[in-house]
Amino acid sequence: MTPPVVVIGGGIAGASVAYVLGRAGQAVTMIDAGIHAASTVPSALLNPVRGQAGRVPDRALEGLPFTWALLRELAAAGHDIPHGATGVYRPVPDAKTRAKFDRHRPDGLNAAWRRPAEVPFPLSAGWEAVLHLPEGGWVDGAAFTQALRRASGAAVIRARATDWTADRVTLDDGSVLPAAAVIHCGGAVGASWASLPGTHRAGTMLLLDRPATPAPVSFGAYLAPAARGGVLGATFEAPAAQWGPEVLPLASLGWLLGKGAALAPLAGTRITGTWRGTRLSGLSAGRDGDGVWHLRGLGSQGFLLGPLLAAELAADVVRHAPGNAPRA
Repeated sequence: MTPPVVVIGGGIAGASVAYVLGRAGQAVTMIDAGIHAASTVPSALLNPVRGQAGRVPDRALEGLPFTWALLRELAAAGHDIPHGATGVYRPVPDAKTRAKFDRHRPDGLNAAWRRPAEVPFPLSAGWEAVLHLPEGGWVDGAAFTQALRRASGAAVIRARATDWTADRVTLDDGSVLPAAAVIHCGGAVGASWASLPGTHRAGTMLLLDRPATPAPVSFGAYLAPAARGGVLGATFEAPAAQWGPEVLPLASLGWLLGKGAALAPLAGTRITGTWRGTRLSGLSAGRDGDGVWHLRGLGSQGFLLGPLLAAELAADVVRHAPGNAPRA
């Protein structure tokens, strides 16, 4: 009997790979240690224009509609995934920043500049212009990831993978699982355990009792609706070579509140809790020299590009799976 494909990691990358493999009729076993905080983000932006320079990642214009289509597919199958196809608003402070955004703007990006007064809800004073991205929005990361895992039909083993080759995985209890293929999708924690390279950036969200804005607003930090209330979040702590427990220094709390107030009025909102997670940057997608597959290091683009890259990688895995390899 052919063994299953074994996916190491249960975050957005691993869940997306498992889903596509399951839809292709492939038996999948997922090894999940349950520590993938970045994929449990309460409100992840689906936003193709990144950072304070307005860069658009390669393939973002493919990844955005792919993720929305996948959300609709899961919703049609009965999975409850809070999200909002509300558009995203990117205010800029001056003409120089606006020019940067325009320089990095690719053909085919659906976006338009608006005056701050034209935005259909209040922003704080001081913004030069606002880039409206009508095809953007937000999604509950935890619900999306959990829906993919459930819909994949994968057998889930709650354990830590301690060693692996192209055709087997060893768990922390010493048991060994045979595999038709092994796909490592460990995020910040999994990459640190395996001493794999990457840059780790801790981020924090303040959970709000209500949305400060009815659609995401982002520059330096972001305000967005969530399944319950709203969020104010950013990835702002110094990058690190290894994962460590996330903390929220008092100075960082003040910085985050200041960034939020600069985006839109926060009067009347109340902080109800916090969320913390660490993103891993340094994309690795494909098969290494030892025959192990990888999809990790998506950084802040996990929900924007992760499902698209997972679908492509899963298709490659299926083509190379035992019995599917091309004949000589």
